[in-house]
Amino acid sequence: MNWLPLNPKLQKLRSKLLNDPYYRLQSGEEIAIAVELGIRIDANQASVDDWLRLPGLSIHQARSLVELQSAGVKFYCLEDIAAALSMPVHRLEPLRPILNFSYYDEEALGDYTPKINPNTATVESLAQVPVIDLSLAQAVVQNRASSGPYRNLVDFQRRLNLSGNAIAQIMYYLRF
Repeated sequence: MNWLPLNPKLQKLRSKLLNDPYYRLQSGEEIAIAVELGIRIDANQASVDDWLRLPGLSIHQARSLVELQSAGVKFYCLEDIAAALSMPVHRLEPLRPILNFSYYDEEALGDYTPKINPNTATVESLAQVPVIDLSLAQAVVQNRASSGPYRNLVDFQRRLNLSGNAIAQIMYYLRF
């Protein structure tokens, strides 16, 4: 790793990058410094906060990427991100150095648990989840039919009035 010159402005930026995980990068120069410091963002595991660190991405775009990722979409290259955001690749080109496109073979991972989307699942498929009995599976589908899709795990818990213990067991089996 090349050490940054003792320029006070660069040292301040270096300190921000190392100490503030939510610091939003402002330019290609800042991206280059972040990469030099070992900061990378895994496009297939990035959170909304990770995406928001990148210059030029909005909260809506960040949420969209995370939702796609949660739905099982894999990003293999910058072109995939551009397609997902319906934007030209050249606009995202400055982000290339900081993005990492890792592939995860979920079945090869140790504790792989297949996940089910409660917004599309049938009563029968929900009832096959070890911690969901038939009455809860029916409640999930009925609530979805009457109140619309679940936005996330918190919305799911609130609408079904599930205890903290119940949601702690169920969350490993759901994806939104």
